[in-house]
Amino acid sequence: MTAHPSAPFLPSMTPAGLVDPFGRAVTYIRVSVTDRCDFRCVYCMSEDMHFLPKQDLLSLEELDRLCSAFVARGTRKIRITGGEPLVRRGIMTLFKSLSRHLDTGALDEITVTTNGSQLAKHARELYACGVRRINVSLDTLDPVKFKAVTRWGDLARVMEGIDAAQAAGLAVKINAVALKGVNEDEIEHLITWAHGRGMDITFIEVMPLGDVEEQRADQYLPLSLVQTRLMERFDLSALPDQTGGPARYMRVRETGGRLGFITPLTHNFCEGCNRVRVTCTGTLYMCLGQDDAADLRGPLRASESDELLQAAITDAIARKPKGHDFIIDRTTRQPAVGRHMSVTGG
Repeated sequence: MTAHPSAPFLPSMTPAGLVDPFGRAVTYIRVSVTDRCDFRCVYCMSEDMHFLPKQDLLSLEELDRLCSAFVARGTRKIRITGGEPLVRRGIMTLFKSLSRHLDTGALDEITVTTNGSQLAKHARELYACGVRRINVSLDTLDPVKFKAVTRWGDLARVMEGIDAAQAAGLAVKINAVALKGVNEDEIEHLITWAHGRGMDITFIEVMPLGDVEEQRADQYLPLSLVQTRLMERFDLSALPDQTGGPARYMRVRETGGRLGFITPLTHNFCEGCNRVRVTCTGTLYMCLGQDDAADLRGPLRASESDELLQAAITDAIARKPKGHDFIIDRTTRQPAVGRHMSVTGG
């Protein structure tokens, strides 16, 4: 694929970094390359999803140019997300092109969040493109529950993908959404399984995004309760570790492994937010839990120069809010944000 290096935004060739109104440097972007997925997880999508027309999506070349514009403004980490990013046709050409920023040192890391279904096919090539860490979303080790949670997924295929990723040299972190009455009896087992394979594991509270058939109040399991239960079984000690995201980490003495908690509801993680999200249509969301957004596709396509694009990015970051307003609304039972998680990227 032909590379599209960003045109200079400032005559000095050193565009200013991105700092939001609260003094937080924005150095991490999560880029959704597709809203499509080969699963239909009950907390993420409705079963009968209506996806965007393919012509509305940014091309892979446009995604490369957009990412490069952020790199020129001080972005050090890019996470490729979806939907399921590895179902996008030709997606490896984007990884190959973005890897040039790793080679120059302009970018520290390219990572991926995936459901694991396509890893067996792509793991080696991801490693060859400079990817060293991936997150695999996996909520249960029970094949029957897995089928129920994902609706369309095959646990055996995901396990093959994890095997392939580790064989290729990728560090794998497991992300598990804590679901009341679904996997709360598996949490200890998930920890010992992941740590037994040398993988970190992070538990995530279900987020009130998008209308799904399941009710959020019925799904919601507070991680404060999970942690209390785990402390009856394990010796947990807080760690200062940061991986660029919102997780708080603990060491499990019995396994030696690292355990993370992402708690948008019981413990707001916004104070140190360094992240923004870009959708596959070029919409920039400054906060996962707010509706304010900026169109980057228009300025991207309006000129071969990046001047308009960079101006739009600057204006958007100036509106980045202090934090989200996530709640599980048990009265109206409506999502806090109407768009599905698959639209914004995980």
